[in-house]
Amino acid sequence: MASSNEDLSHIPLEIRSVITTESSDGIPFPASPVPHTHRTWARTFSSHPEVYLQPSTLPQITKITNLARRCRRRLVVVGSGHSPSNLTCTSSWMVNLDKYSRVLSIDPTTGICVLQSGIRLWQLSEALNKEGLALPSMGSINEQSIAGAISTGTHGSSLQHGLISEGVESLKIVLANGEEVFCSPTERQDLFRAALLSLGAIGIVTEVTFRAVKAFSLAWEQSIDSDSKLFAEWESKLWKQSEFVRVWWFPYMRRAVVWKADKVDENDLDTGVVRNYDPPTSFQDSKFGYFVYHNLLALARWFPRITPWVEWFVFGLQYGFGNGEATTTRAVQPSYKAFLLNCLYSQFVNEWAIPLAKGPEALQRLAAWLHRLQPGDEGYVEHKIPFSAEGLWVHSPVEVRVSDTTVHTSAERGNRPWLDITPEDGPALYLNATMYRPYHKDPSNNATERYYEAFEWLMRDLGGKPHWAKTFAVTPEEFASKQWYGENFHQFRKVRDEVDAQGMFVGPWQRKFLLGEPAEEKDRLALEEVGFEQKPAKEGGFVVTGHQNAVVA
Repeated sequence: MASSNEDLSHIPLEIRSVITTESSDGIPFPASPVPHTHRTWARTFSSHPEVYLQPSTLPQITKITNLARRCRRRLVVVGSGHSPSNLTCTSSWMVNLDKYSRVLSIDPTTGICVLQSGIRLWQLSEALNKEGLALPSMGSINEQSIAGAISTGTHGSSLQHGLISEGVESLKIVLANGEEVFCSPTERQDLFRAALLSLGAIGIVTEVTFRAVKAFSLAWEQSIDSDSKLFAEWESKLWKQSEFVRVWWFPYMRRAVVWKADKVDENDLDTGVVRNYDPPTSFQDSKFGYFVYHNLLALARWFPRITPWVEWFVFGLQYGFGNGEATTTRAVQPSYKAFLLNCLYSQFVNEWAIPLAKGPEALQRLAAWLHRLQPGDEGYVEHKIPFSAEGLWVHSPVEVRVSDTTVHTSAERGNRPWLDITPEDGPALYLNATMYRPYHKDPSNNATERYYEAFEWLMRDLGGKPHWAKTFAVTPEEFASKQWYGENFHQFRKVRDEVDAQGMFVGPWQRKFLLGEPAEEKDRLALEEVGFEQKPAKEGGFVVTGHQNAVVA
């Protein structure tokens, strides 16, 4: 990183002039000396920020914010870029906190740890493990920063846990005015609830105080069986049989993998009665399997009708061609390993949360639509989806997970995010529809658009809301409706507008999904970024370009 004018020759002259003017304070301006290209993990979108910054100190973050305000620039904070949407893209200033990632303190007795916000979950897990601690729950990846995981509503799969953010005791945030402020359930509660799922629209989260738990290992097992068994056990035992349960559903085979895990007694580990061991290398985790599946997906772009056969072949090799106990795989692993999954290839993901009880109906209706079932066909139900599935072939599996945010969070406790997508009165079921992009090429025949149009219609019909970090098509008016967020959405907007009245943290994504387009161009916020123009990228996906609503003062 560099701070001299010569090192920043790729930055517009008027910006360099402001940076030079403010260099006498001795605080480096941590800008990249070369132009930077930002890409989402899935290479679905890319952008070219005007300035790419990696601060390592709080004074640097404050300086960046103050200079952005003076230069009339938007700020975007980015970590791993794991969201497949253009949420993290910008042509303005991009801030990456990988160098602001220290563990400031850990209390092994209480589990309270104070963290700089850029720390990745894998780094945090390593630091906690050294102190005999762990995260209470995790999603399927650990590349996210703690701030990114909190800001997008990341969750695991357990009826005893909710969002990752439920472990947050307090936050510090640098606002658009350059001031670092503290918030918690008891101090600036409205700001705290907004920052717990902020979507980059509130400010720069700089410090997280989090409550970890004693380190634990998980004894887990998984097996594949017919989805009829899944539905039969849905209410009675499926989600209650273990602390952590997740499911992968295969619509063409009408089969489902159930993964369940429970904590191992600490004494059993200490005495050697139970030992950690990894599962056998699976087909997909082998180099050969990874290559074979990738190329079969690529072939299916040209011959989509083979997609059901690819599902049968690949996942038969992965989990077994039979059903039941004979397909069971087991392992005992530290929690930070047991939760993780191989995401394999570039992908679109569209995930919604619906009430848990509506899960069987959702999957049965989706299956009837995909199979184009008619009355009298085995498995027929009336799907009511008003779109044709003729000639449509989709990828699998559909990931099925649960959470219950009412266990540890609520409005009364002051720690439920305003934009929490889960029901306020009970457990949520997350359905995640994935469409792979083999070798960064989209599926053919508009398959993704057709699938997601029908999937979202069904999720709406079942009272669902979309995961903020995934792909979806919803308007701010819909989000603000009484049936969706209602007053909670307005409260989030109120807090956002109060702490960022000029729109330093507003871009086209926030306009499209949170704020709505202004009645007239003159009503745009002074610092917001306007756009995006999308053009196909050579390596696949789209390059997005925005422009500032204001010029340098």
